[in-house]
This record gives sequence, C-alpha cells and structure tokens, in this order.
Amino acid sequence: MGQGTAAPAGGLRERARRAIRAEIARVGMELFLRKGFEPTTVEEIAAAAGISRRSFFRYFGSKDEVVLAHLDELAATVTEALAARPADEDPWVSLRRAFDAIVAEAEADRAAGFGLARLLNETEALRGQYAERQKRAWVGAAAPVIAERLPPLAGPGPDIRAEALVAAALGCVAIVADACLAGGPEADFADLLDQAMAAVRPLG
Repeated sequence: MGQGTAAPAGGLRERARRAIRAEIARVGMELFLRKGFEPTTVEEIAAAAGISRRSFFRYFGSKDEVVLAHLDELAATVTEALAARPADEDPWVSLRRAFDAIVAEAEADRAAGFGLARLLNETEALRGQYAERQKRAWVGAAAPVIAERLPPLAGPGPDIRAEALVAAALGCVAIVADACLAGGPEADFADLLDQAMAAVRPLG
C-alpha cells in the first residue's frame, strides 16, 4: 500500500481511541455522581465499561483523570468557540459567548452539572488538580486567542492582559459554580454567569 492509504487508517484508529476513552469517561462520571468519587474504584469503572482493569490504564492514568479529562475536553470546546467569534468583537463579550458551551452542558442536565460541581468542590484530591488544569488548559489555551484581538501594548514589559482577562472570566465561572451549589440544580447558570461577568465589565 502507498502512503495515501496509511493516513486514513491512523485517523480511524485515533477516532476509535477517542470514542472508547469518551465512553469510559461517561461511565466513570455516572458512577462518580451516583456513588461518590472516593468509593468508586477503577475496577468498577472498567467493569461498567465492559473492559479490563488493564485496558482502563491504556486510556487513563488514574480515576482522577476521568474527571479531569472531561474538563479538558470542555476547555478545548470553549477555546474553539472563542476562536470562532468575530475578530472585531470585544474580547470580554467573546469570552462570555464562548462559555455558552459550559452553559449548554449545565442546562442539558442540571442534575449532572450540579453533581460535577459538587464533586469538584468536595473532593480534595481533585480541587488542586483542577486549579492546575485551569491554569494550563484553560488560561494557557484561551489567552493566545484573546491576545490576538487586543491592541498593541504601549511601552516595554510583558503583556499580561490576555491572561488577566481569561483568568477573570474563569473566576466568574467559579463564583457562579459556587452559587449554583448553594442554589441547587434549579439555579440558572446562564443568568448568573451574565450577572457575574457584567459586574466586572459590560457585556453589551
């Protein structure tokens, strides 16, 4: 076979791997939300997904990664949405609109969204790792997109404006998540996020 037939095979294998990884993550999240993070074992996740414990570790390094990988995928979705916003749109507005991916997930299944927020809030092992992932996967990915939309910085020194904007927006998301935890599954994530971000900088 020539080189022209090799690439599609690799693509198919990668898509199959992503599909299996996504299914394991889905099953794992269901168990975490139903039983709690600490009581749920890797063996239980593997059994529910129809794979062996050894196969689980081909896709995830630990059960922590099941939760964090889901958040990484959401970060990638937000970053893609951010990059697709109009180039002349106010960066703060672009960030809010990109967060519609988070809103959509929260609204699609409010009970699951509430459960995930509670899981992150109550599980010490995940809180620190999530904070680090936010810095690397969220700020690190989204800030370059915002930086391209900002006017040149006057004067010498590092330009930290994009990182500050993204970090501030994520701070609003964190505050809203806390408010939703206090308000329960019926809390309106979208409305609260609008309120929080508009308090920092006008959205219209």
